[in-house]
Amino acid sequence: MSQMVLLEEVSLWSEETCGQELRSVLPKLLISFQRTAHLFVLPAGILKVITEMFLPHLTVSQLEEECFSMVLPKAVKMFNSLMDDIAKQIGGFSTQNSELRMFLRNTLQTMINVLEALSGVVRHLCASEEVPSLNAIRSLPSCILTLLKDTFQHCKESESIYSGRLSLAVDLLQALFKEAYSLQKGLMELLDKINFESNISEEEVSDIVAVIHSLLEICSVISNLDIALHANTWKFIIKQSVKYQALLEGQLRHGDIVSLLCDDLLASVHTCCELAEQMQHSGLQDTVQNPEYKLFQKTAKMCRFFANTLVHFVKEFRDFLEKSCSRFHHLYLQIFSKFPPSLWGPPVSTTVCNEMRSVVLVAMDPLITQLLPCRAFAEAALLPKPHLTPDVLLPHCLLLANIVSKLRSQPDEVLLLWCEGSQFPEETPRLSVFQALLQSFRGCTVERTVPVFLPGLMMNGQAQGQVTLHRHVCIQLCACVATLPAPVFPQLEHALLEALLQPDTQTAVLTADIWCFLARYGTAELCLHHVTLVAHLIKLCPLESYHLSHLGMLVRRMMFFMTPQHQMEFVEKFSPRETENLLVWCHILPRALSEDARQQVKQDIVSVACCMVTSWLEKGCRLGELEKVNTVLSSLLVVAREEASGSEHVSSVVKLLTQLWPRVCAQQVEVHPTVRRTLALLLSISAAVVQTLTSKDICQALACLSSLLLTKCPDDVMLAGLDFLASLGQLSIPPEIQSEVLPRLCSLFSAFLSETTWLLHQYALEAFSLFAEATNHEEVISHSLTSEEIKNEVVNFLSKVTFTLLKLCFMSSRKDSYFLVFSFETLDVQETEQVRLERLKAERLIYEKHTKRRETCTEETSTAELQPCSKRARQQSSREQEFEKILQATENSLKALQALSEQKPPPPWVTARLQALHTLITTMTTVRLPST
Repeated sequence: MSQMVLLEEVSLWSEETCGQELRSVLPKLLISFQRTAHLFVLPAGILKVITEMFLPHLTVSQLEEECFSMVLPKAVKMFNSLMDDIAKQIGGFSTQNSELRMFLRNTLQTMINVLEALSGVVRHLCASEEVPSLNAIRSLPSCILTLLKDTFQHCKESESIYSGRLSLAVDLLQALFKEAYSLQKGLMELLDKINFESNISEEEVSDIVAVIHSLLEICSVISNLDIALHANTWKFIIKQSVKYQALLEGQLRHGDIVSLLCDDLLASVHTCCELAEQMQHSGLQDTVQNPEYKLFQKTAKMCRFFANTLVHFVKEFRDFLEKSCSRFHHLYLQIFSKFPPSLWGPPVSTTVCNEMRSVVLVAMDPLITQLLPCRAFAEAALLPKPHLTPDVLLPHCLLLANIVSKLRSQPDEVLLLWCEGSQFPEETPRLSVFQALLQSFRGCTVERTVPVFLPGLMMNGQAQGQVTLHRHVCIQLCACVATLPAPVFPQLEHALLEALLQPDTQTAVLTADIWCFLARYGTAELCLHHVTLVAHLIKLCPLESYHLSHLGMLVRRMMFFMTPQHQMEFVEKFSPRETENLLVWCHILPRALSEDARQQVKQDIVSVACCMVTSWLEKGCRLGELEKVNTVLSSLLVVAREEASGSEHVSSVVKLLTQLWPRVCAQQVEVHPTVRRTLALLLSISAAVVQTLTSKDICQALACLSSLLLTKCPDDVMLAGLDFLASLGQLSIPPEIQSEVLPRLCSLFSAFLSETTWLLHQYALEAFSLFAEATNHEEVISHSLTSEEIKNEVVNFLSKVTFTLLKLCFMSSRKDSYFLVFSFETLDVQETEQVRLERLKAERLIYEKHTKRRETCTEETSTAELQPCSKRARQQSSREQEFEKILQATENSLKALQALSEQKPPPPWVTARLQALHTLITTMTTVRLPST
């Protein structure tokens, strides 16, 4: 009997006849199926007859040996051959080629029939009262999963496979996908019914693992095909992995599972962001009736599903995920970079943003808690030099802040893991969480400048407010500090000191905030210990460095938290009577001290200053000792700023100024940094005691500033000079010096207001406005505004109108400048928020290069400046110096007068005075000078 005749005859049999002829006919059908597998259509019919008519009559124990092991591998081979034929013949398909078109449709239909037959097998097994063991159907899951993967891959790539001929088979491809969907659903239902005994064999364990890994491969194929199938497949994978955890945990590819989960979660988040951005740009409302919003909600649910699934899997298999911890870190950063307050995410509405945060970020928070005990995760998050892109700098900072907030509830071993850092060379290098968080905060320059806002804490029943990144990090660190055990304090102190001594000022301010909390929250003895430590460091710092500035800021603030008794101890230990301690007192405000300590410190500083200055003058004003004088003047400035006019201390200060101003030489300011610093200090002190300053000193100060403007005046001197000019608004200039002082005031203000350096220009506007508000000499105001541009800038400044954009262009290469140099770009319109944000992003690298230059070069530069010259020029005699100073002052005054005359016509009396001076100079040059 031929195969076709046998197949036709058997297809007409009843169920009873099939049972009776099972042993005689089934072997023939199996042999026929194996021999004709290459013919495709006939074997598909045989497969259908076997599975529908004879399979029900076999017992569960007979299925594998008598049917599945012989039929299913051939079915897989036949299915693959069908897909290969489609790939080979698809180039000739067209609407005109009916023969090839028919071949295509028949081939696809055969593939559908194969899947239908296997679906029938699965339905039969699911309906059976006897639940089969995995050994009894061993070939079934692997063969079906192979077919499913190939089918889904074929459907996914159908556009590229069929190209422009997809319309010829779109209905059959839909039917093929639907049948595969049904088959996978049935197979997972069947496998879920199987329960394994405790004495399961190694082969069965391997089969379960193979099933999970095969479904994992299918997940990577169907991720963009069907949301429900994708989610159900993941549910089955996780359920089976957890169900047989004790049996499978050693063989599962845990890393592949979490890697694919992370990819799917990230892809869903990305899709959500794209949909939200489209709705934002198109102006669509976030309503249920909106189709785009419905799709967004469906995708958001998938985000929540993947996040919860990942959290569940990590909870169960955390011990096997050490190698995946860096992936979790990267996932967290990538997701948080898509949501506000990140400046790099897409613009979305508040409603959509809150919904995305609730479904993703809230679900991700337990993941961080679960990963805290993992050393690998700590190593990934606490890398000393993480190579992070700008968009994930803020997420990394927020992650570390979140970790800090969770450490309070963790056991000691977890706390030490995050707080101690790496202890041995063989360990993977890692910072303490305090170091890492402060370092990460330093990197968020754009976010601090904008600034971004984060949800604050709810206190006293008040509504939750928004706080800056600075305050958010400060709150989290302070809360953590309050609960730290004693063994962790050395790491905290090390991190705070390291952050204080880096060049970014705002990071130093944050560090000082935390340190002040520690001083206030801790014991008085701890505060004294820290103030003493910082004072010793100040004495070791190079002058004019950011280290000194940051340490001084901290000791100035912490002094307020000391008890009166400890303040007196500090005064005795760092007595102002000893000149080496004066550098410390330059940074301490006398009002922070108790009454007794304050009076003692002021008296000691003034006394030491008088002795030091007198001694320096008597020794011939040696340049090598001027730095000590500068230190004395710095501490004297602190006293002068807090003393009332007419006090004894102010009188002493004015006497010192009267002695020092005649000794200042403008030419030496440009050559010697110590002289430059002396001039800046004299100007600042003069501004503080301007009410009691002598007319002669005022004239000498203005003459010195005028002469410096003819060259390039150092930045710090110009800033001090502006303070001095602003303070002159409080005075009514005596008539006898008005002819000298007022013109110089006009020329100085005019020159400063024309400055292009952003800091000096801004400071000049502020100084001029302060002077203009207080002065009685209104003619100075009008004569200082020498151009319409300057006049408009001053008017706009006083009106608080934004009229100029600062464009960061380069860094100053001058060794005496720590300022970034900006160029001015005047625009007709105010800078928009988006334009400002893009500008700040572009300037980030420039700012980082500037701070790095300060970090690497400041100490070397400061040290070099303090070194004496190898050879010193011959010192002039005291008589020669006196002639030199008088001539220099005269020359500077004449040049300033010349510059003023070029700007505007001088009054008539000026010509007469100049002629008189000319006559005097002629007389002096014709008279024979006495010989020496």
